Amino acid sequence: MAGLLLLWVAIITMAPRSVVGIYPWMLCGYDPYGGFVADSDYKAALSLLAATMPKNASMSPGHFATGQAGVASGDVWALAFCQGDANTSTCYDCLQQTFEDVISSCDYKDATIYYDSCLLAYSNIHFRADDDTDYSPTYPIRNLKNATKEPEQFQRIVAALMNATASSAAFNSSTRLYASGQAEFDKELPEVYAWAQCTPDLSPDRCWRCLVQIMRVLPTFMTDAVGGRVLGIRCNLRYETQPFFPGPVTVQLSATSARPPRPAVAPNVKQAPAPVAAIGEERRRRPRSQAQAKQPSYPSYSTETVNNETIDSMWIDIATLRAATEDFAESNKLGEGGFGVVYKGSLRDGEEIAVKRLSKSSTQGVEELRNELTLVAKLKHKNLVRLVGFCLEQRERLVVYEFVCNRSLDQILFDTKKREQLDWGKRQRIIRGIARGLQYLHEDSQPKVVHRDLKASNVLLDADMNPKISDFGLARLFGRGQTQGVTNEVVGTYGYMAPEYVMRGNYSVKSDVFSFGVMVLEIVTGRKNSDTSQSEDLLTTIWEHWAAGTVLEAMDPCMNNSCSESDVMRCIQVGLLCVQENPVDRPLMSAVAMMMLGSNTVSLGSPSKPAFTFSARPVPTLEMGHVGLVD
Repeated sequence: MAGLLLLWVAIITMAPRSVVGIYPWMLCGYDPYGGFVADSDYKAALSLLAATMPKNASMSPGHFATGQAGVASGDVWALAFCQGDANTSTCYDCLQQTFEDVISSCDYKDATIYYDSCLLAYSNIHFRADDDTDYSPTYPIRNLKNATKEPEQFQRIVAALMNATASSAAFNSSTRLYASGQAEFDKELPEVYAWAQCTPDLSPDRCWRCLVQIMRVLPTFMTDAVGGRVLGIRCNLRYETQPFFPGPVTVQLSATSARPPRPAVAPNVKQAPAPVAAIGEERRRRPRSQAQAKQPSYPSYSTETVNNETIDSMWIDIATLRAATEDFAESNKLGEGGFGVVYKGSLRDGEEIAVKRLSKSSTQGVEELRNELTLVAKLKHKNLVRLVGFCLEQRERLVVYEFVCNRSLDQILFDTKKREQLDWGKRQRIIRGIARGLQYLHEDSQPKVVHRDLKASNVLLDADMNPKISDFGLARLFGRGQTQGVTNEVVGTYGYMAPEYVMRGNYSVKSDVFSFGVMVLEIVTGRKNSDTSQSEDLLTTIWEHWAAGTVLEAMDPCMNNSCSESDVMRCIQVGLLCVQENPVDRPLMSAVAMMMLGSNTVSLGSPSKPAFTFSARPVPTLEMGHVGLVD
């Protein structure tokens, strides 16, 4: 099962809605050995399961079934599962529909499809209930509407309700390991409804641990959304301000509940972990000055993501930052972006800093700030910009970074005069440094991070032209086993976004690899991929030169006297391999950093024609009813 989790790439498909509302979402995996053909033994085995499993699951006490069919390479393992309050007829119809959808729409050896009333997952790898890695990746989905009245109280009650409902599902439910909940607010706020469920082959203790794992996604992704869900295979949860389940409520929670109830302890089961921290719950702080003692509350996150003391130690009061930047003087302005302005400053001890001042009118800036605090506080690597601190005071939202003296790569690389400073040795160092930084984000940091906005303007250069990746406002965390995500709102920069992200909202480490490949080709040529003054985009131009055997003609002419032609050719080849249309064909950053760019003895594959890129085109939006995939 662990192998399966590493292979999934999300693909959204819309199937008939005769069974349930706004679903389904299908996650169709990329098998490294290829898919299966229409008349294959694998598809025949899957069809055999389709003939038996809907009935087996719908007639079972837990509305759950696993199955296996086929022999040798044609083995298929499947898991079918219906919502705890679904009746036999609804369960049967829903699972029949899921099999029809995956058989007709997915030709790979692993897939999962989610409906409101059921889910189906299948693979050529056995689903094992006793496997600790088998909690499955998580797919957080949020309602696009935010709570507008009493958001802190709303978040606190949501967290309490989710903990109580999850605890009831694990320890106090029937064989279906399912519970539904309701929390009542005062007249100013809506009621909240919730459900949580595990596959009934899990023990109560393992069910609770599975639910705790996916509840930890809520503080990062849901914040003040009025509804959301986290989809897995072994467990799922959801909350909304409107009723969404037909059965009775099993957990009632009043608005006066100050804390989530402690989970019950089932007989012969270990004590359950402590409940997940409330969304938006105010952290305890240790003020270091009178000014800091008056600081406002700031978002709370799972202790797995940001340690309280780490955040506390990074608080910088507003007076210090006003003094450091000369009250945000125009002369100290370093640049301006979509969320605000960046200023240079100097602290009393002489440390130079860059202060990002988020716009007061930008609601999106709040989410960016939360992201950056969550992500960057734990990231420690020489090729990542270091977070110095932050401030939430006097209606200011400020993020403080180390100052990097040569500013961003694009300001040098795309300037006809300044790029002469970048000889081939410096450009190689920049490429390799970016690769090492990405490798750390994708494979070495905990949790893993997908940047989602990697581009030349988000790579800063220090005094020795060493690169530092910056700006994590759009980045996303990946939990254990998760390899990709899906978003309803595509955000990023044209020219750097992978095609599967632009067209379907799918993002993964491989979408970052695509952006890296674009940057490699830009660094070698000194030309922007999004340069609208050119008749063709950069990728097309490079590919045509590669196919014609004239690729060296495309390199930046100011490097002619400083480069090795074989090194340039190798970098271009790596860049082309990174921008392949199919994400599976793109290398991992560890392979790029250690083998492709770190050694000339490793042979490289032959690239195919790169993906079509989007340089100045509108991005399609995935319409998913009133629920949008999290972003």
